[in-house]
Amino acid sequence: MTPPQAVRSRAPLSPRRRALPFLTLALAGTLALTGCDELGSALESTPSPAGPAASGSALRAAEGLPVKGAASKEGYERNAFGSAWLDTDRNGCGTRDDILAAQLDDLDRDADGCKVLSGVLDPDPYTGTRIPFQRGRSKIDIDHLVALSDAWQKGAQKWNDAKRRAFANDPLNLVAADSSANRRKGDGDTSTWLPPNEAYHCTYVAGQVAVKRKYELWVTSAERKAMTDVLAGCPDQELPTGGNPTEAPTR
Repeated sequence: MTPPQAVRSRAPLSPRRRALPFLTLALAGTLALTGCDELGSALESTPSPAGPAASGSALRAAEGLPVKGAASKEGYERNAFGSAWLDTDRNGCGTRDDILAAQLDDLDRDADGCKVLSGVLDPDPYTGTRIPFQRGRSKIDIDHLVALSDAWQKGAQKWNDAKRRAFANDPLNLVAADSSANRRKGDGDTSTWLPPNEAYHCTYVAGQVAVKRKYELWVTSAERKAMTDVLAGCPDQELPTGGNPTEAPTR
């Protein structure tokens, strides 16, 4: 199984967006001609400093995500998404070992051909550091880009069991990463947490957008703003695709 290519890519640092010099003059002219009531319309019609988002870009996809308030977390349990690390792609190996095998270098497997015993994550996408992996003493987690609890609050509580199992094991939504950083993230979305490695921000946010679009999850207004703020600095960042079907096979 091949994970989304975006996991390995390095996006450039998101530059600060500078106000266009002529914006103040343009708005002043608008106010003089139309009055204060038209200020909102003038702002809405002003193009983004980053320019229009390219078709197929993560920015364009983020702009199209539906916006709602988060639902209650009540009723959420990890097992609502099935047992951890099922073999939903039927390749004989659990999802955790699939993701480790796809991302680690210097890989050593057990005789069963599945269980990953050791390897090196270099670089770790969340911190940019080199992290050795040793089974049983691991400092590497498999993170859900879109946390299960976040998904639950933004549409997943209405899904059937097969779709929730697929979501929890879809490689499009999974990345091997530093365990400490992952646990600081918790169930945060883009508006509340980004990886310490700024060079990975565009790739990380593009991955979240791809997952939310694929599974028809919504975002909060603060979340979408945070997504578009990051992606405006890399407007050509492509939207990741692929992964598994959105319905897991019957166990």
